[in-house]
Amino acid sequence: MAPPVPVSPLAPTSLPDMPPIAGLRFAAGEAGIRYKGRTDVTVAVLPEGTAVAGVFTRSRCPSAPVDWCRANLAGGRARLLVVNSGNANAFTGRTGVASTKLTADIAGRASGAPDAEIFLASTGVIGEPLDASRFEGVLDRLVADAREDGIAGAARAIMTTDTFPKLATATVDLGGTSVTINGIAKGAGMIAPDMATMLSFVFTDAPIAAPALQAMLSRAVEGSFNAITVDSDTSTSDTLMLFATGGAAERGAPAIADAGDPRLAGFAAALDRVLLDLAHQVVKDGEGARKFVSVAVEGAETDAAAKRIALSIANSPLVKTAVAGEDANWGRVVMAVGKAGEAADRDRLAIWFGPIRVAADGLRDPAYDESATSAYMRGQDIDIRVEIGLGAGTAKVWTCDLTKLYVEINGDYRS
Repeated sequence: MAPPVPVSPLAPTSLPDMPPIAGLRFAAGEAGIRYKGRTDVTVAVLPEGTAVAGVFTRSRCPSAPVDWCRANLAGGRARLLVVNSGNANAFTGRTGVASTKLTADIAGRASGAPDAEIFLASTGVIGEPLDASRFEGVLDRLVADAREDGIAGAARAIMTTDTFPKLATATVDLGGTSVTINGIAKGAGMIAPDMATMLSFVFTDAPIAAPALQAMLSRAVEGSFNAITVDSDTSTSDTLMLFATGGAAERGAPAIADAGDPRLAGFAAALDRVLLDLAHQVVKDGEGARKFVSVAVEGAETDAAAKRIALSIANSPLVKTAVAGEDANWGRVVMAVGKAGEAADRDRLAIWFGPIRVAADGLRDPAYDESATSAYMRGQDIDIRVEIGLGAGTAKVWTCDLTKLYVEINGDYRS
């Protein structure tokens, strides 16, 4: 096994204080799936009647748990979430389907929840069978021991190559009652989400029906998890789920069934903040990352075109290695704009690194100062902005640099 990777220099200096949600309990334990001496399975025990929404990978090779969750999502109710790390249970054929069913059977016996209200997620190595029998006894203990203040342990248990647990929270007014939104995520590599990130689970006590949750989640993901990339690779296991216990109704929060209800405006904005916070933490834990990079594109023909150009820049190994080398090589940004397949005019293009305009009107900026730009590139947070000059389309995405450590981590991943 490769030696442990040091905590990302971009990691937050402290974990947020996560206010417990009444009736929602968490526990984490060791099932020995892949790792020894660390937690690798977690459960979230949800109150009866909890509403659920989810978005999942659009990979054509999804994992067995993704298929399971998609099938159960139509019911709109959840009683138990089980997540394991170390094995993705992906590309495992009929064996994977059987192990998913066995996991649900064990979870059902432990919790009393029906199959249709059990949600499963797995993350880790692709292509290796998951021995679900390892969950025997473990899930019984976890369900019995689960606590309302256990969410931080749950965040640690779902880590794989992550170097820190990812948590975010918000409190917001809903119809005169304070409600909580708590979220956790994992992800560091194989990050170019397509509907979600590798794994993320968000919980609220707001009494919001499943259809309204689904509409908000599907919209919110586009500007958060679907706007980040570490290495341009979409996981087979991308899963983002939102659970609403409804417990705040006992304190007077209104039950809401329609996503268009104006009373949801503040909640939707808070959900956006939580998802964006988690998405940024995933990028800041990008395998080998040393710099956090935002890429803004303006003046494209459409917003969709702007996003494709922004992702072309953010996914470019040449752009990312230039950032790692603290080299303001704006020529690589020009290359990435040109290859994106969207309309661009060389003679209208302008590029900024932070506050410094390095190119304009298809040429190096006359006022370009190499020393000032090099000093900017030595910072941890790098902003790249591109003006296309053809329309009103805008987009913003986030990425990290590409370092030698990324190659080492992934070269040793199965060792």
